Amino acid sequence: MAAAGVGSGARQATDRVPCARVAVVARSGSIGEEVRAICLALPGVTERTSHGAPAFFAGRQFVMLWVDGHHGNDFPHLWCAAPPGAQEGFVVAEPDRYFRPPYVGSRGWLGVRLAGDVDRDEIAVLCEEAYRVVAPARLVAWLDDRAPPS
Repeated sequence: MAAAGVGSGARQATDRVPCARVAVVARSGSIGEEVRAICLALPGVTERTSHGAPAFFAGRQFVMLWVDGHHGNDFPHLWCAAPPGAQEGFVVAEPDRYFRPPYVGSRGWLGVRLAGDVDRDEIAVLCEEAYRVVAPARLVAWLDDRAPPS
């Protein structure tokens, strides 16, 4: 989701390759299990149940996983934090794949459908980018191998 705003091409985020920590865990099973593994591979991430579903935090929440659907969206999906402008770019470019989620959509979060043919590498990049939006700088630096967290 690196600066993917309107007119900038919503596919920019997926041009990235997941970091080594995240790439190693992909392909572990169901999409829900893979999202969990991807998120927990990031430095300092914790999982908690929020509103009855798995949620992932790096100081603040960055991914919400709805494997059984939620609020009329009766398909597996996730909500993830996104940089300013990214949500609109993705939703406009691929409205059948991305959507503005309830509650957190007004804060720029992105909804991602997980039904059908899902590009696992794309999901890994989206989760990593969501992490980068909310994680403390020391954890992002660790992710980038610049320094261990203190």
